[in-house]
Amino acid sequence: MAFNSFHFLVFFPAVVLIYYIIPVKLRTLWLLGASYYFYMSWNASYGLLILFSTVVTYFGGRIIGALSDAKKKKAVLILTFLVNLGILFVFKYLDMTIDLVNVILSPMGIKRVSSPFSLILPVGISFYTFQALSYAADVYRNETEPEKNFINYALFVSFFPQLVAGPIERSKKLLSNIKKVSLERNFSYEKLSEGFMLMTWGMFQKMVIADRISFFVDGVFGNPQAVGFVEGVFGAIAFAIQIYCDFSGYSNIAVGAGRIMGFDLMENFNTPYFAGSIAEFWRRWHISLSLWFRDYVYIPLGGNRKGRVVKYRNILITFLLSGLWHGADLSFVVWGGIHGLYQIAGDLLKPVKEKTAKLLKVNTEAFSHRLLRIFTTFTLTCFAWVFFRASSVKEALVYFKHMITRFDPWSLFDESLFTFGLDRREVGILMAALIILVIVDIYRYMAQKDIGRFMGAENLWFRWIVYIALMVACVVYGEYGVDFDSAQFIYFRF
Repeated sequence: MAFNSFHFLVFFPAVVLIYYIIPVKLRTLWLLGASYYFYMSWNASYGLLILFSTVVTYFGGRIIGALSDAKKKKAVLILTFLVNLGILFVFKYLDMTIDLVNVILSPMGIKRVSSPFSLILPVGISFYTFQALSYAADVYRNETEPEKNFINYALFVSFFPQLVAGPIERSKKLLSNIKKVSLERNFSYEKLSEGFMLMTWGMFQKMVIADRISFFVDGVFGNPQAVGFVEGVFGAIAFAIQIYCDFSGYSNIAVGAGRIMGFDLMENFNTPYFAGSIAEFWRRWHISLSLWFRDYVYIPLGGNRKGRVVKYRNILITFLLSGLWHGADLSFVVWGGIHGLYQIAGDLLKPVKEKTAKLLKVNTEAFSHRLLRIFTTFTLTCFAWVFFRASSVKEALVYFKHMITRFDPWSLFDESLFTFGLDRREVGILMAALIILVIVDIYRYMAQKDIGRFMGAENLWFRWIVYIALMVACVVYGEYGVDFDSAQFIYFRF
């Protein structure tokens, strides 16, 4: 059940209405049932998978909390991780591993290995697996108490607004939130207004911008041999916009849906394309995943505590694993590796940049310098996005090869860009929507307040003008219909 489906348009108001009518003690049970229905609407068997993961980590946490011997606690934690990551491996990485084995064995004349299973990747499995594992790790670290109430814990793992694409919540925060809503009537018109605004804005990002620009992205990346310099540059920028609006749109809908019901889900995006460095970009992009890898991979590896060489090793390992988390393909690993190398290069070059700026008397506090840094970071990010979007590393290299060898500035004037999926009218609609996006993000960047809280503080008449305008834009200019498949957000497949 995608957020931008008619099914969800009926499901969500019904869930919220009953949620606020029934006795507060029944709320968690109601939300748990609604969450499993939401998840099983894709495939009924998915319910068994998430239930198994929930049971394993629930009892893993209880056992870890009951043990006093450090070695035994660690053994239970490792077993809990191995079981859950084993499930993730089978569904997501088994085919990739078999292909790799075949590549190695083929030159030796050994018969190809075939997969014993024919499995479909369950929606959002990487997200809820990481969320459940973070709970087990937090219990082991004594950062959270083992949850005794199985219903509360099951809801923590499966809470439907953030189940299939995050944000990846921490147990201490979300579990306490779950307990709180089951003890008091927490209806707030202010939260309702803020949540509705976030959901509406997220729908606009997804349906009007991301789904529209996807036609151009698919046209460019679907035929990399036809790409010239201009098409290549616009294609990379277009995908950067698409994936931002698609994933940020989902996160806004998720956070907004949670806020309507009194849940304070974490912000997952904070104007990432206004970042002045790659390190800052990762503090603003997919924040919940960045923090997860920092806390459960980078720091346990030693972080920056054991010297510069070990620090760089840890950065590279973390980003390679982050790339692998995104998909079972070498192109994702390369994408992660590029960002790891960006981080290392940025750290190595920092003293050089500071000395050069001082020597040339560059005002590093000036707007022009900040703008240059933002432009440079965005360019580096777009370069890496090509590997993320391409179907393989080979296709990404073909993409760059044609960009470099086919310089075609005339494409800006001969209207050939309109042959990649968007005609003049659609480009006009897209540009108008992007202007709105930039205005909202500039405000978000300067005020450090999301659009939900901004609109919640405005007068009623103004709020409703914005609500209606965004809803009309989604209905009139949103991409949907018989010939359009808008069922999946990009990050659903991760």
